[in-house]
Formats: sequence, structure tokens, C-alpha cells
Amino acid sequence: MAEVSAYAPDGVPEVAAGDDLVALLLPLVDLADGEIVAVTSKVVAKAEGRVVTGDRDELLPEETVRVVARRGPTTIVRTRHGLTLAAGGIDNSNVASGSVVLLPEDPDGSARRIRADIAARTGRNVGVVVTDTAGRAWREGQTDIAVGAAGVRVAEAYAGRVDVHGNELAVTAPAVADELAGLAELAQGKLGGRPFAVVRGRSDLVLPVGDDGPGAAALIRPEGADLFGYGAREAVLRAARGELGDAAPFGTAVPLDELHAALAEAGLRLDEPGHLAAVRIVAFAHGWRADEPSDGGNIGLRPLTP
Repeated sequence: MAEVSAYAPDGVPEVAAGDDLVALLLPLVDLADGEIVAVTSKVVAKAEGRVVTGDRDELLPEETVRVVARRGPTTIVRTRHGLTLAAGGIDNSNVASGSVVLLPEDPDGSARRIRADIAARTGRNVGVVVTDTAGRAWREGQTDIAVGAAGVRVAEAYAGRVDVHGNELAVTAPAVADELAGLAELAQGKLGGRPFAVVRGRSDLVLPVGDDGPGAAALIRPEGADLFGYGAREAVLRAARGELGDAAPFGTAVPLDELHAALAEAGLRLDEPGHLAAVRIVAFAHGWRADEPSDGGNIGLRPLTP
């Protein structure tokens, strides 16, 4: 029988800049080797002095690499951490009016420091996950994910393994750090004032002493590798604008035959000069540039990047 559990201790006071999170945690828990400590990004940020005066709209541009999508009052952005979050992860709850909490500067670095401090003070080898709340494509509601990690295997690799029926698992790679974050949040609750949680029963995910692993950054897809680099409306507008700086989220250039198929599906012809404007939009979204026909010939096509 396999058993995994999580508990979140009460008794954590309000955290302020400069507070020692490990000193706050240790009197409340009895840690053992192989356990995983989850800490909310908000409490990490507060301890690191990331509470600032202002509102989210004012501060969002500073935390934004690019806008992914806008719907009414909601703006989803890719942050400089590489995370895709509503309002860039800027939080105005559980903080004084007129102030907001920014994400930690380096969540993986924060996790490494917490893990090292726990080891130095207790001798225990634990994993650490820094968590934050995020929405999901195609799904209502939110769940917690790992934005920082240390000493934890953040994903399991099942590719090449075989199931009980002999079928090879080709792409299965559970993001176990995110699953740990979601489990921890169930114990913490949103309004319980419990920023720490301890997960037991998955010591197999905890790395050896001295090995912090790649961190939660390893779960972030690089620019252009995400199938949803823009929202649906934003993708149309970016492709219509056709600026080279907007191209990366669409991914690398597709093979030419794939572009031809996309143009045909849209009812566009390269031998029809009047189709040039629409061809440019479709081509840009597929990593190509469309050029003016020369000497009465076809619309030209070339990759956006060599």
C-alpha cells in the first residue's frame, strides 16, 4: 500500500522583511529525512522584502516580458522568471491596503537557501518547494504549482517504460513538483494562515545531500515551445502586425509543405497578388515571411530566421 500525506502547521505569525522562515518553521514541525517542505511564494517574498507600495496595474509592466492574453480586467503575462501568470503573480491579498507582494526574485534560489538552512540546523535531508497559484488552459479554477524547488525531482520520466499491457509510454512525464504543490495547498488552505506544509510518503523524490537538482525552472517551456504562446485574439493581432520581435512565441518555422497546406486551408494562393496581405499573416504565424511577387510571379516565401 502506498500512502502520501501532507500537514500544515498553525501558529505562524505575520511575516515581515528580514524574518527567518526556517526559524519560524522548525518549532512547529518534526522533520525527517525524505520529507518535502512546501512554502508559499508569498511568505518567501515577504521575508525577502518584496512587498512594495503601489497597485498591480502600475507595477505589472516591470514584471512583464510580454503580454500573453487580455480578457476584460485580466492580463496574463510571461514574467521575467519565464512563468505565465495572471497579473504576473503580483498579489494584493493578505497585505496592507496600497501595497502588493511581488514574486521572489529567484524562487529556485530561495528554495535552495531554505533547504540549506534546514540541513544546517537539523541535519535533515529534505526537499523544498516554493509554491504559487496559477490557472490552467482549458480548465476553470486554479491550483498551486511549484515556482521554486531544491532537492526535489521536479518531473518523473516515463518515456521508454512499458505499461502492464506492454504499451510503451512515449511522452508521459508527470510534473511531480506541481503535484506536491497542489497537495500542500489542500492542507494549507487559502485563508488558514498556514504558509508551510510538510509532505510525507514520497522520499523517492528527494535528492541526495548536495544535489539541489535543476529547480522548478526546468518545468518552464522555452519561448516558442508552448503551443499557447499567445491567446487566440492576441495571436491574430500579432500575426497581422508581423513584427519580428513577436515571432518567437509562434515557434520555429514549419516545413514549407506544412505552410503550403495551411495557406490552402485558408483558401490562399501564391499566384494571386491580391492575397498577399492574408498570406503574410498566415506565413508569419508559421515562422515565414511573404514577399511581394516579382515580375508577375508568385508571392515569395522565406523563413523569418535563417
